[in-house]
Parts: sequence; structure tokens; C-alpha cells
Amino acid sequence: MKAFVVTKYGTDGLALTDVLAPVVGPNDVLVDIKAASINPLDKMVRNGEFKQLLKYKRPFVLGHDVAGVITRVGSDVRDFKVGDEIYARPRDLRIGTFAESIAIDAADVAFKPSSLSFVEAAAVPLVALAAWQALVDVAEIKPGQKVLVHAGAGGLGSTVIQVAKYLGAFVATTAHTNDLDKVRTLGADEVIDFTTTDFAQVLSGFDVVLDSLGAASLEKSLTVLKPGGLAISVVGPPDPAFARQLGQPALRPVMAVLSRKVRARAKKLGVRYSFFFMRASGAQLKVLAGLYDSGTLRPVVDRTFAFDDTIEAMAYVEQGKASGKIVVTR
Repeated sequence: MKAFVVTKYGTDGLALTDVLAPVVGPNDVLVDIKAASINPLDKMVRNGEFKQLLKYKRPFVLGHDVAGVITRVGSDVRDFKVGDEIYARPRDLRIGTFAESIAIDAADVAFKPSSLSFVEAAAVPLVALAAWQALVDVAEIKPGQKVLVHAGAGGLGSTVIQVAKYLGAFVATTAHTNDLDKVRTLGADEVIDFTTTDFAQVLSGFDVVLDSLGAASLEKSLTVLKPGGLAISVVGPPDPAFARQLGQPALRPVMAVLSRKVRARAKKLGVRYSFFFMRASGAQLKVLAGLYDSGTLRPVVDRTFAFDDTIEAMAYVEQGKASGKIVVTR
């Protein structure tokens, strides 16, 4: 089958090639891929930014989001059957959605929200899981708390706004001038135009900040938290708790060094820092599907690309042109 494969780490390391059909284990479902979306994580994995933590054996197929139709089920699978329409974010070390088909552990799969097209469904698994896990599992958001999410018009930010509002939070976000109305329609209560205003000069007293921009934004985000508040970063640096999540406790000292500066800064300010890396969960995708079907959440898709143009789709995302998710269709 045809697939986009990481042959070497780097910006030019992705290539379209023929690969063997997936092997379907007893707990797996084989999925005919109808659509897959692009995430910043795809770039990071392609470039080798996690190669010491996620030990993929090259060549490997890239891609973290999928919507499609089950064409085969493993001998131990009971909850799905051939013909079911599903969506998923396959677990780490078993990714590979930039392809014609993929074998996924059934525990990572959920029925596609019936109200969403394959394109829309492919746009949401990773960002929806990330938003849910960061706000519910990590931050334990309560009604009335204040949440700041950066880049509210992007794929992750637009989903975090919606989930935070569902949880009853007051939500502030940063966005480009062109996207101010868009993030307001998603539910943002306070919108900061980052082209004209420094958010750190006008915001304060937040319970949680979710940052996806990097070191400079993260450092300033610490200053807008109230005492005991929590800054969550999805781009790093990784902290010692991440070593436990990976099941590699020996890496705790390394991650302690990597995050030492930001953790020390947070401690000095009386706030907390946590690195966040989402995990696959079909059970949570089932809950989220209900929220999409009820209209509580809605996907935000910028544009679609044909499967053969996956590399161009990746470049579009890397250039910062996307306002919402980019989806590749077959």
C-alpha cells in the first residue's frame, strides 16, 4: 500500500512510498483510511525531536489522526465489526495514518460522531483528547475558574476554548486580528490581539494557562497565574512526571535538568508547571463523540488536501498559514 514514510529525521525526511499492508493482531481493527489530519506533533516526530523518548524504528509511517471504515477485526475484538465508521488517535509507536490503511488497537478507537463527516472527524481526535486530558485530568478545571489558552484560532486552541467553556470556565485567548471574531464565536470571554497587545500586561489571576507556542510565551504565561496556578505546556520542556508517563523512570533526572529553569521560575512566582503529552483513549473519544453530536463541540477545519499532497499539507501547517485543522483525504 502507499504511505508517507519517515525515512530519515529532518525537514526532508518524509517520502511517499510503497509499504507492506498492516499486520492485524488479535486486539486490533484494520481501518480503511478516509481522512487524516496534520498536527504539529507530526512535524516534531518527523524532525526527530522525540527520538530519545519515542523510539520509532525507521522507516515508519507518519500520522496521528484518522477517520475511516473498519475492514477487518482481530479475533479478540468484540466491540467493533466490519463496516463500522470510526475515528481514533492511535497510540504512540503505532501511529501511521498517512497511509491507505492502518491497524489500530481497538482500545484506541471509538465510533465516529454521526453528525460529523470523515473530514471533520479526522480533524478532532488528537486535539480533542489533548484538550480533555489537559483540562479534566491534569488541571481538574472547576466551574468559574479562569483559563487562558494561547493561539485560540488554531486546531488545539479552538478545541480547548470549547472544552473549557463546557466545563464552566471563564476563557481568555490570544489570537491574530483576523481571527478575533472567530474565537469569540467559539466561546472565548476575553480576546487579546497579540499583534497589538502583550497579554502579560493586561491579564492576571488565572487558574490555568495552556501554552502551545514555546519558551518565551510560557515564561510570560507564568506571570498571569494566581498563586498556586498551573501552566501547562504541550511543547515542552518535558518534566520528570513525563518520564513516568513514558514508563521510563530512568529518564527522570534528564527531564529534571531539561525543565529546571522553568520549574525554578514557577516556584519563585508561587505557581506550578506541567509538561503535557496526550495519550490515546478510545473511551474518552466515545465521551467526546457525544459532545460533538450534541453540538457542544464543533470541529474547526481550515482546508483539505489530497492524499498525494500530504507533504504540501505539512508545509502549509509549518508555515503558520492554518486557521484550524488541515485534513488530508483519500
